[in-house]
Amino acid sequence: MATSKKQKESKIKARSKKADDKQKNILEMLKSHGAKIYDDLDNGQFPKFSIPSRSVSNIVYDKKLRQYILGTNAALRSSRNSAQLRSFTQLMWLAFFANRLTNEKKSSTLRDVYYSSQAFAVEFEDQSESDNIIVDLEAVTSKPREDFHIFPEERSSIFGDLNIEYTIPGYEGKTMNLANHPDGYSIGPSLTTAELVDTSAEIVIAIEKGGLFTRFVEEQVDKKFKSIIINTGGQAPRSTRTLLKRLHDEMKLPIICLTDGDVYGEHIAMVIKSGSANAAHLRELTVPDAKWVGVWATDIEKYKLPTIPMTESDIKRCYDLQKDPRYQDGIWKKELDVFLRLKRKAELEAFSKYGLTNITDKYLPQKLELAKSL
Repeated sequence: MATSKKQKESKIKARSKKADDKQKNILEMLKSHGAKIYDDLDNGQFPKFSIPSRSVSNIVYDKKLRQYILGTNAALRSSRNSAQLRSFTQLMWLAFFANRLTNEKKSSTLRDVYYSSQAFAVEFEDQSESDNIIVDLEAVTSKPREDFHIFPEERSSIFGDLNIEYTIPGYEGKTMNLANHPDGYSIGPSLTTAELVDTSAEIVIAIEKGGLFTRFVEEQVDKKFKSIIINTGGQAPRSTRTLLKRLHDEMKLPIICLTDGDVYGEHIAMVIKSGSANAAHLRELTVPDAKWVGVWATDIEKYKLPTIPMTESDIKRCYDLQKDPRYQDGIWKKELDVFLRLKRKAELEAFSKYGLTNITDKYLPQKLELAKSL
């Protein structure tokens, strides 16, 4: 018993050291950028930042990494340029605020950042402007905002046999099994950063819809298919994509995506798999081996699902994605072509036509078996 206790204490210390090392690295990085500002001032120069360009022309698809990345173009943001002085000051303040959050191990939402700036007489016209400056800081440091303890509002959840151990201050060493609450657990900062201890699961099923997430929990999909179930809440938030990547990389679990039968559902799965152009400056958010199992456009015909007409916006989105290099072959191209031919779409709930449990009893088993060959 004593040995077991010592082992547990040793693991807690090791995990705490890992978290402390990460915090130290972030603080040193911010300090080095701050030092450059002081160097410019000491040398009688206007302080400046070099920011990788996030323009469309500098976003390229890397076939080796299987995701979008930024090219080599960069823009100089200088305090010498009166047109750039406002955004330069905002970026300076945000780096200071991120340093403060990281140093004090405090978390902030995107909304909090916007309001906190007013206490320092730093003005943003609206939250979208402050959000954009946060992305600038990410691009400068090549680190996601979550590393600076800045998170979006929670809207994703997880359920299944996964033991985690918290690492946030005040909860170090405390454990939780994520099958303990029938509503699932919100994927927030404490869960995203927790240690993933062990699991009996063999796959992760990421579902677009909250209603189906609840149905899957009720039908004990986690037990029937030895799975962890995640509700992405539509387009998966970055905290959720980070957790999906960790489950794949650290726990060696395949990621299966189940979305509505429309072009936006197809793209939700693709973003989990290969990221988005908006996050091309980051490399920690993708699961290139993730598999999209449906609902496919061909499933609409195969299962004779109830449908609704595609809107003009849906059709335009199909044509836009046809120009995307990620949709040039395989099921991604095939299903886009079928969507355009049908000009119809279906939701996951459409399977209720055949009974409330049809999607878990019939469709899901077939798709999970098919996923093995994708």
